[in-house]
Formats: sequence, C-alpha cells, structure tokens
Amino acid sequence: MFHWLRDLSRAEARERPFSDDWEAYARTNVAHYSMLDDAERSELRAMIQVFLEEKQWEGCGGLVLNDEIRVTIAAQACLLQLGLPHDYYRNVESILVYPSTVVPPEHQPGVFESVGIPVQNSVPILGQAFSQGPVILVWDAVLRGARHPEQGHNVVYHEFAHKLDMLDGTADGTPPLVDRTQLDDWVAVCSREFEKLRSLAGKGHKTFLDAYGATNEAEFFAVATEEFFDRPHALQKHAPELYHVLSAYYRQDPAMRVEHNSPAEA
Repeated sequence: MFHWLRDLSRAEARERPFSDDWEAYARTNVAHYSMLDDAERSELRAMIQVFLEEKQWEGCGGLVLNDEIRVTIAAQACLLQLGLPHDYYRNVESILVYPSTVVPPEHQPGVFESVGIPVQNSVPILGQAFSQGPVILVWDAVLRGARHPEQGHNVVYHEFAHKLDMLDGTADGTPPLVDRTQLDDWVAVCSREFEKLRSLAGKGHKTFLDAYGATNEAEFFAVATEEFFDRPHALQKHAPELYHVLSAYYRQDPAMRVEHNSPAEA
C-alpha cells in the first residue's frame, strides 16, 4: 500500500506544470540544463518535481530557503540520475543549505565509542554527505559551480556522487554497476587513474583532476564526476578511459552535448 501511494504521488508530481520561474532558475543558474535535448529536459523537470516534494529542506546559518535555491540544487542532483535507473536518491531524506562556507561542530564521542579514537578537528566545508544522514551544501558555492562549469568544481555533483556511491552500503568509489563486465572495467580504469593521481599529487605535481581526489577512492569518484559533467572534453583528452567508464555508468555523454551546443564555425 505504501509503495502504491508513493508511486501515485510521484506520478502526480511529475505531471504538474513546471513554472516559468523554475524554468528561468534552471536556465540561468545551471549551465548544463540548456545543453539537454527536449526529451532530456522534460524528464529532468519531472524528476525535479518529485525531488523537491520528497526531500526535507532546511535553511541554516540564517539562510532563508526559496525556490531558486531548491530548484538550482535539485536540477544538478537529478542530472546525475538522468540516465540511471533510480529511486530519486532513496538514501537522501534531507538537505541542509548554508549561505556560505561553514565549519561543522566538533564531533563529540558517543557513550559507546572507544576513547582511543581521536576526535577529528572541524574544518571549513563547502558540502558534506553522510551515509545515513543529510547532504549539507553551501549556497554561494552551489551557485558558483552551477553557473561556471569551466572551473571544474561543483559541490552538488560532488556530494550527490557520494550518495550514489553509498547506495550499495559503502563509500568506496564504486557505485552499483550493472554487471561483472562493467565492474571489471571500472575497477581496472579507476584504480589505475586513482594511483596515477595519488602519485602525482604526492610528488607535488600539477594534476588535471583535483588533487583532493587522491584522498581516497570515494573522493576520486566524486572529483571525477565533477570533471565528467563540467569539463568533459578536457577529461576525454587527459583520461579517455576514465571518461568512457563514467559515460557507461551515468549513461550520458556530456562531451557530445557540449559539441552540439557549441557555436557553428563560420
């Protein structure tokens, strides 16, 4: 009964008119939105409607949430799932949005935690995703990344890539894949590229992928996702096999979209 009611609610949400204001927010704030074809854009709008309705939204640090903030975030989060079989991020219940860079409170050890485990110091963040908790985002970083893909940094893509990674119960840089062949290709390519990034970053060399991706496999996947959608041609040039496995996973080809939307040469 619960699933029937949920599916009915989703179907109704998908059929609602997408307001002119929401369309303007998506077109103005999310560079990738205008690159979609009509069918993709129609599906993304339907996904946004469900996403906005099902998730709990909370403005933090004095931020007053409005439709522009919600639609801008939802459009980017849903874009990642546009080609995937999905359940509208079933592992995301709430999204907390701060106005600017935030320092989370220090973690206080629980009653059952070992006292020998060091408490991590809090550091400023632009976003954070918890396996069994919310997604935290910073609005000024969200807007900057959405409007300027050429910079190759998108906090929404990054944090929601983590949530895709976590769908199988662990954040290990490998989201649920369709079969063993895809898994073998993924492991071979991503392991090689991760080790290459870690080696170069460890030596202080300049890297195409953000050196933060060398932190661990989960961060590598999130950083690679940012580049895949934001700077697809550059990723194809620097790491063509990585682009290929990401394209196979996401079932999207952002490089082709960019080509189709580039001004024709005279």
